[in-house]
Amino acid sequence: METFDPIFNVKDKTIIVTGASSGLGAAFGEILASRGAKVVLAARRIEKLEKLQSKLSEKGFTVTSIQCDVTSSDDVSNLFIKTEQQFGDIDVVVNNAGASSDEASVPEHMTDEMFQQTISVNLLGLWYCCREAGQRMLKQGKGSIINISSVAGLGGMKGVPTAYQTTKGAVATLTQSLSANWADRGVRVNAIAPGWFKSELTMGLIRNKTFRQRLNSNAPMGRIGNTEELAGVLLLLASDASSFITGEIISVDGGIRGSIGMPFWTDEMFELKEKAFPETGSRIKTTVEE
Repeated sequence: METFDPIFNVKDKTIIVTGASSGLGAAFGEILASRGAKVVLAARRIEKLEKLQSKLSEKGFTVTSIQCDVTSSDDVSNLFIKTEQQFGDIDVVVNNAGASSDEASVPEHMTDEMFQQTISVNLLGLWYCCREAGQRMLKQGKGSIINISSVAGLGGMKGVPTAYQTTKGAVATLTQSLSANWADRGVRVNAIAPGWFKSELTMGLIRNKTFRQRLNSNAPMGRIGNTEELAGVLLLLASDASSFITGEIISVDGGIRGSIGMPFWTDEMFELKEKAFPETGSRIKTTVEE
């Protein structure tokens, strides 16, 4: 019987992962490197990147790290140039860098700075990466761009920072727009929309036992996700197994998106979140996963 394993293969593919210093980005980097890809870990926090690079290199994986602030188009351009110099053509880009502010959960109290910071990382930074990737992949006649959106960007959720939801929704639309423009030239653009997973952006809430219990009771599968459960869809989109898939926003959320009409954020959960992150005037507390 013919095996399907080869079409899911990412061995020797050159893959950039942004926001790779921690959380989902670090997990994505390890998943891809462990399957034989040549992985470029990109993020602002070079110390964390180098630590992860060392860990993965000790396992025999082909990994390098490049410091990059995705809000700087010059930094992003430099990231792609350095990657090409070291590994040649870029096959896949995973746009994972993201930011959110837990103090911006109440829209009417959100400052200009809070909103602009989230847009700069989640949307402009992602666009810079898509543009650089697209220019190169269109010349190659092939390539895969994987944007990380969120289930929170596919509909309104009370208690989730408005700027975060807005930008993640824009990521989904940008993904489909680029797909429509580039599909006939061999470049695929898709997005993964995770639900609740342990990451730097979510740990503040997940550590709260009561909130976690309420969260689990409102999720159809009754729990938050494990990062390993994103491996399947990541490898699908990074490999030739998805050669006829583009413009898709794939939810990996334990059924949250599919439960139409389900009140995901109960009033009790919202109150718990407000207690965990009370309004603090103009002081901004932003968590950036990059």
